Amino acid sequence: MTTLVEASGVTKHFPVRTGGVLRPVVTPLRAVDDVALTIHAGETLGLVGESGCGKSTLGRLLIRLIPATGGRILFDGVDVGKLEGKALREMRRSMQIIFQDPYGALNPRMTVEDIIMEPLLIHGARADAGSRALVTGMLSLVGLPARARERFPHEFSGGQRQRIGIARALVLRPRFVVCDEPVSALDVSVQAQIVNLLVELRRELALTYLFIAHDLAVVKHISTRVAVMYLGKVVEVAEKRALYAAPRHPYTQALIASVPIAHPSMRGGRGERARLAGDIPSALNPPSGCRFHTRCPHVMAVCREVEPKVTEPDAGHLVACHLVG
Repeated sequence: MTTLVEASGVTKHFPVRTGGVLRPVVTPLRAVDDVALTIHAGETLGLVGESGCGKSTLGRLLIRLIPATGGRILFDGVDVGKLEGKALREMRRSMQIIFQDPYGALNPRMTVEDIIMEPLLIHGARADAGSRALVTGMLSLVGLPARARERFPHEFSGGQRQRIGIARALVLRPRFVVCDEPVSALDVSVQAQIVNLLVELRRELALTYLFIAHDLAVVKHISTRVAVMYLGKVVEVAEKRALYAAPRHPYTQALIASVPIAHPSMRGGRGERARLAGDIPSALNPPSGCRFHTRCPHVMAVCREVEPKVTEPDAGHLVACHLVG
């Protein structure tokens, strides 16, 4: 497989002021900490984890919406962290994002035509008949009528607004798209429509996705591989069938076991439902050693002291856990 996006040692720390007014102290919030990730051309990599674990921050780092504190991100072999000016602007044509909130992501003062055409204008196109025809074509591609281009975002439902956001992201014909929880704010029936639309567009336009989500069922449906994050770290990456059938990291096991089922008899060989004690620790002061050791049911002495290295127990299955290593 051809590697399209490769991240190594990627870190993002946000400075946070603590200690009060008289004695302020700047403490780094470790949103993403030493993450290595590879995304192959044409695949959908699902990214899951609890709220606040750094998923959205990592997605924004990969397309350089925000600068990294450390590490390196390669897009098609080019270090995006070193690009500036015109070179960075050209690279941005190939990397786009679909935001989580379809209500907050669209400018309420702009018509749909202006919203979708804006990326074209930023990259040098003119607001002529050709650009308007391209906007109409994008609306058709995402399942909206041509007359929608003259209307404003408040005139549409949540699902329709997300289709507008998808059209805006794809109008430049990017190669890599970060889908930042694109269905979490939608009704369940609409979620299925948007997910199926994204699957069709990936095939039709030869796209590569990073699909960030909480819903493990949605991730299983759309993804080729799945990466699991916990407190700024990627703890497991595997092909989706292998991950759901035999998760190796205790955190992944707990996530999958927590998915509701219709009847206990349907749990099959998954055993008893795992229960994690406590809450996710603060990224301002993460635990030493393995960051999951404060909640892990299999914690050992080494987990509290030594950070586990990433190992590959099976081909293509990466795990950061002392139980596996």
